[in-house]
Amino acid sequence: MGDFNLPHINWTTRQSQAPSSKLIDLKDTNFLQQHVNEPTRGNNILDLVMTTTDLSINGLEVTDKIGDHQMIDFTLEVQDPNRRTQHKQVLDYKRASFELMKEELGSHNYEVLMRNKNAEECYMILKEKIATATEHHIPRKQIRATNNPSWFSQEIKRLINARQQSYNTLK
Repeated sequence: MGDFNLPHINWTTRQSQAPSSKLIDLKDTNFLQQHVNEPTRGNNILDLVMTTTDLSINGLEVTDKIGDHQMIDFTLEVQDPNRRTQHKQVLDYKRASFELMKEELGSHNYEVLMRNKNAEECYMILKEKIATATEHHIPRKQIRATNNPSWFSQEIKRLINARQQSYNTLK
């Protein structure tokens, strides 16, 4: 959270000019959410509140002026670190609307969008279009987070427990 002083970012369309595009890329790469949706100085959103999906922002309001900026008032809810079960949000591909996503991605004229652009700029355009379509058409769901690696499935856990039981029986 803070004054990022990047007036060339349109947070509604996620369009920007260099060097502001680096912040958009950083936000997307790290799956951050930007919560401020109204101007904080003039017609620009300069003061930002970004969080991961693990944090919850409630009651965010752009309020009174402090100097030449509007003040941002919000409540940040964090989970108790001593709480054993933690949850995280992931994309729910089973409930995704791939047909609508395909339709949205197909509605862009990429030839015009990428004309006179270098490979890096074309990549960023495509990445932004895919991120937007993903946001629109693939819902999120909460899952229980564990400290186990992703390959550590229930089947592997069952086999390890069976091995341990056999070992304890033969001891």
